[in-house]
Amino acid sequence: MVFRKPVRTITAGIAALTLAIVVAGCGTSTEAASPAENSGNPVTGGTLVYLEQQAHTNLYPPSGGFYPNGGILNQITDKLTFQNPETLEIEPWLAESWTSNPELTEYTFKLRSGVTFSDGTPVDAAAVARNFDTYGLGNKALNQPVSEVINNYDHSEVIDPLTVRFHFKKSSPGFLQGTATIGSGIVSVSTLDRNFDELGDATNIIGSGPFTVASEVLGKELVLEARQDYTWGPVNAEHQGRAYLDSVKIIVTPEDSVRTGSLLAGQGDLIRQVQAYDEKQVEAQNFTIHAPGSRGVNDSIVFRPDNALVSDVRVRQALLKATDTNEIVETIFSENYPVATSVLAKAAAGYVDLSDKLGHDPEKAKELLDEAGWEEGADGIRTKDGVQLSLTIYESLPQPQNKAVLQLVAQQWEKVGVKLNVLAGDTGSKTVDNLDPDKTPVSVAMVGRADPDVIKSQFHPANRDALLQLGGSSQSVKSFVDEKLNSLLETQSARTDPEQRLRDVADIQNHLIDQALVIPIFEEPQVFASAPYLHGLAFEAVGRPSLYGVWLDKD
Repeated sequence: MVFRKPVRTITAGIAALTLAIVVAGCGTSTEAASPAENSGNPVTGGTLVYLEQQAHTNLYPPSGGFYPNGGILNQITDKLTFQNPETLEIEPWLAESWTSNPELTEYTFKLRSGVTFSDGTPVDAAAVARNFDTYGLGNKALNQPVSEVINNYDHSEVIDPLTVRFHFKKSSPGFLQGTATIGSGIVSVSTLDRNFDELGDATNIIGSGPFTVASEVLGKELVLEARQDYTWGPVNAEHQGRAYLDSVKIIVTPEDSVRTGSLLAGQGDLIRQVQAYDEKQVEAQNFTIHAPGSRGVNDSIVFRPDNALVSDVRVRQALLKATDTNEIVETIFSENYPVATSVLAKAAAGYVDLSDKLGHDPEKAKELLDEAGWEEGADGIRTKDGVQLSLTIYESLPQPQNKAVLQLVAQQWEKVGVKLNVLAGDTGSKTVDNLDPDKTPVSVAMVGRADPDVIKSQFHPANRDALLQLGGSSQSVKSFVDEKLNSLLETQSARTDPEQRLRDVADIQNHLIDQALVIPIFEEPQVFASAPYLHGLAFEAVGRPSLYGVWLDKD
């Protein structure tokens, strides 16, 4: 069987009918603009209708790595610092300046004066200290987990009302960049006083950002309103003052054809997750495709070596060789999805080109499986000691066209005698099963962050624990631990020499591929489409939208 590229035709008016009732009355009109305004000067006013593929889950800032969460948090919270998406330099925001000691075990921030949360309380040293004590240490009593972007944290120290110092148990070179990430959005003390489970309700999140949460229909829509007194955007931002928009209506629209058709029919202004097969149609009608990269760990398949079927490195190496990433990208995606040439994206800090280790070689795959004792059965699937080499993986809904990707991988693996069962990503058992290597020996992985610590975030057992190591997130009895990998991850995250730190990251990538713990497939962008009259859309360093400078000119 040959997997063919899906062909979809969207009739914009018909697809939009599903959404028309939802958006009726919310409007995307702007205030009347003068000819000068229409020629390029920003227009103030109006409501942006933003169609999001998935509902947000939890808005505790360290949960912002899930893009629907981050897309909201980026509008309602500010960060201590701003990472310039072009240069990746760290620039002032809520902190006007900062210093660190040579060992990078202390960081001191001087805050801007006059900044307040939307409830009127000050964004002062005490509030910022409480934020990072929570993110760095977690709060077990309130079920608030530790942030994956903060390593080696010890405690905060309030020096004066506008000066706060952070202390670390050992060097933490990634902390400064960590203060610019979505996971470090600053929220009010009253927000941090809530249990984690309460933070799925967006109305419970009090930030200092350019927008506030006006209303929410959980799982369906969210309305943001511009904060009139907002005057503290990133210091180097082109736009200063309140947001141009009056409000933003975020509507959860899971069906790809409805999102795209509604945009083309004028029922929406901005959409996230435009599938590759729709890109040309969108551009042909003078709408704009935006595809910022995520600069982190590529969209990949990862192994859980505690499962006996993939515990042998030769089996994992065989499946790496059986995977044809060029066919996947050419069949399913567009030029916005580069084929992965390493664990990290090319634009990620510390990337090394490992193309020579990732080549497609099905004959070598068969040879390795033979060596590992897996013999081809009557149905073509290999067996050993009466057990079939049959693996299970769950579709990952946040990843673009993941079901199609996994189905094509399954066809490729079947050619070398391995069965891959692809299960739906929305089943109730998925979350629990994905933490059990006996049930899911392979899984989907990807994470964006413009700092070398991103690789630790993905693979260390104290963080995302993609490999389900001993001492990590799985509740099953486990024995697998990669001590060399963990040592490399911990060393790079505490390394003060920036050049040596990048060499550490290169060693980590080589180890992950040499041990065939990861099969990188493609570099994942975040693909948006916007109407011709939408201006000023920007993205932070790993592709989350910033609506602060957006304005609409529909006249």
